[in-house]
Amino acid sequence: MESIVYKILSTKMNKMIVIMIVIFSMIGAVFMLPTKLVLARMLPGKSANTFTIYVDTKTNASIKETKSVTTCIVNTLKMEKEITDMEVFLAQGAPLDYAGLVKGSALKTLKSQAEIVINLTDKHHRDEPSYRMVHRLRPILNKACGALVENTSIRFTEMPAGPPTLATIVVELYGKDNSVLRATSLKIENILKETEGLVDVDIMHDDIYTKYDLVPDKEKIILSGLSVEQVNNIVYLAFKGMKIAHKNTRDQQDQIPIFLRLDDKTRLVEVASQSAFESKLLSLNLMNKQGMMVPVSEVVSIESVKSSPMIFRKNLKNMVTITAECDMVSQVYPLLDARDKMLEVLAKDYNVTKVPGITTYMFDLNLVDKESGAKMLVRWDGEMKVSLDTFRDLGGAFIAALVLMFLLMVLYYKSFALSGIVLIGSFLSIIGVIVGHWVTDKISLYASDTNFFLTATSLIGFISLMGISARSSLLLIDFARSLIAEEGMEKKRAIALATATRAKPIMLTAVAIILGSLLLSTDPIFGGLGIALIFGSMAATLVSLFFIPILMDNARALMPDCDNGMPKNGARSGLWCILADNVKSFFPYKKKEKCDK
Repeated sequence: MESIVYKILSTKMNKMIVIMIVIFSMIGAVFMLPTKLVLARMLPGKSANTFTIYVDTKTNASIKETKSVTTCIVNTLKMEKEITDMEVFLAQGAPLDYAGLVKGSALKTLKSQAEIVINLTDKHHRDEPSYRMVHRLRPILNKACGALVENTSIRFTEMPAGPPTLATIVVELYGKDNSVLRATSLKIENILKETEGLVDVDIMHDDIYTKYDLVPDKEKIILSGLSVEQVNNIVYLAFKGMKIAHKNTRDQQDQIPIFLRLDDKTRLVEVASQSAFESKLLSLNLMNKQGMMVPVSEVVSIESVKSSPMIFRKNLKNMVTITAECDMVSQVYPLLDARDKMLEVLAKDYNVTKVPGITTYMFDLNLVDKESGAKMLVRWDGEMKVSLDTFRDLGGAFIAALVLMFLLMVLYYKSFALSGIVLIGSFLSIIGVIVGHWVTDKISLYASDTNFFLTATSLIGFISLMGISARSSLLLIDFARSLIAEEGMEKKRAIALATATRAKPIMLTAVAIILGSLLLSTDPIFGGLGIALIFGSMAATLVSLFFIPILMDNARALMPDCDNGMPKNGARSGLWCILADNVKSFFPYKKKEKCDK
């Protein structure tokens, strides 16, 4: 090992070869990210023993229509051998789970809503993970059951690997004009549906439908010898039903109400139209005070009106929310594709500008309608925003770690050069982290349709690896400085001997990290952390043994500091000798001559 390192240090050609290998490896590793050879994601999907299906039909759907959709789903899923049981919750949410806390399951009370909880066999005893099963079943259920009731949305919700969010990708559209918001949300929905990798696209607002109001004509009611209360009661009894009496007397504590309405055959309207309601009213008659039968249609008019949708507000602003899920892909790349398509498509009807900013709201857009001048804001949220915030915070932690390490080593070595060498050696371990994810992705079990992502845990592993990598460089520098200062050894020979001597503990440390991380690398969530530690340790070891010696050889600060109060061998300026003298009580140096100001 000593001869190999000394041979590398002896000629400039050998140095250049090693330097070029490191530079090209770094460039190649970094370019794996924009070229999508290595994909980034907040956290990968994990296999669970359950998942939930959310069903939303048209806003004015009856519970019978919603039940027809859930029955179709249940009958289709009965063919799956891995499903043990299913529970259907009509017009309500399922018991709260980790995801339902954020997705608002406890607030579901409409007849158009339902949830189906699917329980599977134990994940350790089946070959197909739950996220692959969801990927396979989604198009089957949408094709078989999605068209039974108009505007039906069938969405799959898996147990999240990290913090739960409303959806993987959430687009919040803010504005003042609700009609413009609704029209714009439909355009954004179409863009998301056309984006590859996005599924379960849904707009969280009520459908506008035609409803029919039965309005009693008080003047005609009085002229017919009827009372308004009498007309109201017969209308309620015919269509909705009402309590007409109690089984027990009114003095009893517990009353059993008697509920009366027409049977379904007479009550229900097959076609939602004004003529159908008029024919129903023609069959209803009331007896007036003179004993004459008066058709209800003579005293009640039918008016068709548009429904009033619920208005959603956030931060005192009207809002429409569009949600989408990612189908076994990272949310970053569909987001970028959808945003680029928005800039192209929406520019036809709106003046589109990007919201200034480089962190939290860097993907947001400002829209101004060219016709009405209405202003809107497109804001991105969901797991995508959590991912951006996480990677931003981890990047900040990484920079803070670099700065702190650099300052500590500057105080220790009194040299920017040696401190920079340690940082470079630590940072170059990212070559192994990125290449390791690419290798693992190619040899993974489901490499054909499942990617091994560079996740937040991967970055945590890289940050943790920096301290281990720095330790290896520190060992080489300190040992080489001691050989030069105390043994008077020639610089290149001292570096080669230090590298050969410390190679065994450096490699043993790397082997210990690799063996300790093997089991961690099989975990679906913390696999990125394990892969980062394994391959990053390999890269850091190679960098420490072959590249760091070259940097040390070019660093004059490796030579002894001061000789009789003056800088020696041009290693440092006299200013460093002054600093060493002023802080000697805090940072003592062995056999260092006191510098004279």
